[in-house]
Amino acid sequence: MSEIRTILAEIESVMKKVNESQIEAVTSAFQSNKRIFVVGEGRSGLMAKSFAMRLMHLSANVYVVGETITPSIAEDDLLIAVSGSGTTKNVVWVAEKAKELNCFVIGVTTNPESPLAHAASSILHVPAATKYRRDGELKSIQPLGSLFDQCVHILFDTICLRYAALKEVDNNQAFSKHSNLE
Repeated sequence: MSEIRTILAEIESVMKKVNESQIEAVTSAFQSNKRIFVVGEGRSGLMAKSFAMRLMHLSANVYVVGETITPSIAEDDLLIAVSGSGTTKNVVWVAEKAKELNCFVIGVTTNPESPLAHAASSILHVPAATKYRRDGELKSIQPLGSLFDQCVHILFDTICLRYAALKEVDNNQAFSKHSNLE
């Protein structure tokens, strides 16, 4: 059980450092852009897909980049690009392409100096440990980017709560959009 307490403490430590105004900026971007696209690879991609699913439940017009039914992105659309390192080639390329097409791009990353952050119009900085500190001590007991993924999931759920409040969508309305083919 000590690992659980340590993981929860790590998540809490990261969340305390997240800039609240960046969460507000993401939620506000939903209001001024017509469609929302999400992209990520690996576990970050799973967090992005989870976010897209919840946004769909809240009646957002949302798509996952790379799915067969995803339309072309266009000017005034919003792209949310997720990469812990901010260097995932496909995610950075998609962000750069979306920016060229005059889309608003939000980069979700641990690294505000990364190629993804530079390609983004705005960032949601998630200060989760992914590497060793300079003194060699590991910041997280978890492997790879697990802490980033956990924190992103919580942040995306927070954004969804705020979006639901703005759109006045309650749990019953959201549940009515849930898959009924299960």
